Formats: sequence, C-alpha cells, structure tokens
Amino acid sequence: MGAAADHVPTTNWAGNHTYRARRIHTPETFDQVPEIVATAPRIRVLGSRHSFSDIADSAELLSLERLPPDVMVSRDAMTVSCGGAVRYGDLAAELEREGLALANLASLPHIAVAGAVSTATHGSGDGNGNLATSVAALEIVTSDGSIVTAARGDPGFDGLVVGLGAVGVVTRITLDVEPIYLVRQRVFEGLRWEDLFDHFDAITSAGYSVSVFTRWGEFVDQVWVKERVAEDAGPSVDPDCGAGEKALFSAAAATQNRHPILGIDPVNCTPQLAVPGSPAERLPHFRMGFTPSSGAELQSEYLVPRRHSVAAIEAVRRLSATVRPLIQVSEIRTIAADVLWMSPQYGRDTTAIHFTWNPQPAAVQRALAEVERALAPFEARPHWGKLFHAGAAEIGPLYERLADFSTLLDRLDSRGAFRNDWLSTRVLGVLLDAH
Repeated sequence: MGAAADHVPTTNWAGNHTYRARRIHTPETFDQVPEIVATAPRIRVLGSRHSFSDIADSAELLSLERLPPDVMVSRDAMTVSCGGAVRYGDLAAELEREGLALANLASLPHIAVAGAVSTATHGSGDGNGNLATSVAALEIVTSDGSIVTAARGDPGFDGLVVGLGAVGVVTRITLDVEPIYLVRQRVFEGLRWEDLFDHFDAITSAGYSVSVFTRWGEFVDQVWVKERVAEDAGPSVDPDCGAGEKALFSAAAATQNRHPILGIDPVNCTPQLAVPGSPAERLPHFRMGFTPSSGAELQSEYLVPRRHSVAAIEAVRRLSATVRPLIQVSEIRTIAADVLWMSPQYGRDTTAIHFTWNPQPAAVQRALAEVERALAPFEARPHWGKLFHAGAAEIGPLYERLADFSTLLDRLDSRGAFRNDWLSTRVLGVLLDAH
C-alpha cells in the first residue's frame, strides 16, 4: 500500500479550512490506489488545495502528487492524456514543446487537471466551454477498487466529468488538443458602467477570452482582452464592436502591464501590451513560475444565464456598500453552454460574477447571504469549489440532472466512501437519505 502519514493539520491554499482527515495517503504508483480506496471507510482526493470549502474533506485523504505525470500525446486522436494530479501550467508547457495547445485555460495555471475538471472550473470566452468540456475520456478508481474507464459518448459520461469528487479517484484524464496558436492580451482601463451595460455583448466578444475587473466603484476598473492571432498579425483596427489599439468604448488602453487588483505589482502576471505569445503564457492571468498570491483571500463565484447578465451585475452593484469594504476585486466572465450534468453551464450560456474577498470569514459570510438573495431571481448557480451559503434545497432545483447524478453515485459508490458532509448539505440533501 502507498505511504500514509498520521494526520498533521493541513490547510487549503487560502488557509481558511483545516482538513479533518486522520490520514493522508501518498501512493507512488497507480497500482497502489485501488487498494487504498477499497480499504478506506471514507476518503476524498486532495488536489492542489485551491477549493475554499470542505468539498474535498473526509476521514482520510488521498494525494496523487507522487504519481508519475505520464503525459501521452495522440496526434491521430488530437488528445493528450495524463495523471489527474498534473497541473495545467505544466501540461500546457509540455504541449507547447509538441506544437500543441489546449483550447482554453483558467486564470491560474497552478491548479490540478482532475480537480479543476471535477468542479467545472473555467476560463472565459463567449464560445469557450469550461475546462471540463475538453475532457475526452476518464479513468476512475471506484470505492470497491474497480477501475472504470469512460469516453465521450458513453452512457453516463456526461455525469462523470464534473463529478464533484464523489464518483471516485480520477487517476487519468484525456483532453482534446489542437495545433498551437498565438494569443495577445491588452488591458483597457476606466470603462463607464453604462458602456458595459449598453454594449455587454460587444465587450465580451471583443476577444477570444475577455475578463472584466471591478471593485464596484464609480467605473469598471479594467477589461482584459485576449485575442487569438495569426503569427504575422499586425495591429488590429478599431471597429465599433471590438477592442482597438487605443480604446474599448470609454476605456483607454493601458500603457504598461497591470495586475487585476489595482496597485499590486504585475510581475507575477502574464505579459500584456499586445505582445503575442503561446496560450500558456497569455490565457492565464498569472504566470506558472510564480505564486500569484499569498493566499490571503477568500473566493466566491455565481453563474447566471447569459440573458440575465446585465440585471445580475446591476443587482450586485446595488450592494456596493456591503461588498466594497470586503472586496479585493471582482471578475466578470462569460462561458458557453455544455451538456455535463453538474456543470453550472449545463444547458445555458453563462455569465460568471466572481469575488475575491479579504480574509474576513465572518463578514464575508454575511455579505454572501446578501449577494445570494440579490442573485436568486436570476437562477444563480455557485461555483462548486468556492464559498457559498446555499444548501441542497436551494441548489437542487437549479440542476435538472441531479437525480440522475445521484443514481450514478449509487452505482459507482454503493458504500458511500466518497460522500461527505459537503456533498450531503450542499448537493444531494434529501436525495442522500433517500438512497
């Protein structure tokens, strides 16, 4: 069996949650994983620890970090497969050496592939699905130690991908790839709110990936526009519906690199100023070789149907007196619809409103209650890996395939080894008791 240590208090990335696990298993070969899982009464996978809640907690934890990355490219299938603990930044760099790339990346390249996929973590772009939509196949160790493989199109596959850590241990994952391309990013500063509201679709379509950063003040602080460009592309023009060299509506182009949080040195950020680079060096906001933050923050995010974008943003803006004293920055992004059962983008194009909070847990919890009340009329689905108030009673009606997901869990984890308090209170609710 793989190495295991008596529990030494281990916290998540932000330090706001201490895992209660008595043991942390660290297998060094894939063959050790089924034995560990089959003999553990309750177990969860410990990934890059970038979740802000107890979603990954259990009596025992399993870390895959010591397993070999085992990155394998198939040019015939245009896929790459790797171990679940591989981090996106490392995988993107390996693909770049092969002349290949992923279609999209999240703002942080430091996150583990399996964990990001399992919680439907996303980047941005009107035409881009979340990271889980690139999954072509999975290898999962279920609670009895069986190894299950599933590929896109197989029965139940759409329920397995965004599995919330409850379907089993994702030991291997296969992702779609494409020929490498170039990306350039520019930052525009000081957008008027009325321009964002009047031209929301034009602004989010101004690039391949667009992020709107705000502290809910008098102006929108920044708009980051990331464009896919041809290798010989010159300066872009300034059309009415896009980002020109000098302005994006009322926002002026920045003349130096910026950090999403105003006043912070952008040294850890990926290069801007329209200098082309690889997807790994432009699509994330932060560079892989640096820690983007000390972790002194909390995060929440709510995803609303695209048709409610402006109304939902206005609803949060009306809470500025509550939000502004606690916020470091908010980010607004768009994500395309998908068919993955437990994805917040299931069946609907989505706009995400993200909050990076100061590390004041009690005050943030009070603010979240107000934010969720304000966003409730817009069918807001919370990001699974971040902080939110809503319980299963509120979340259940937002996911029409929840009963199917519960049935899938019954089949794969009949003894409930991967179920935990978070899954019961936040997702399954009475469904957990009914099965």
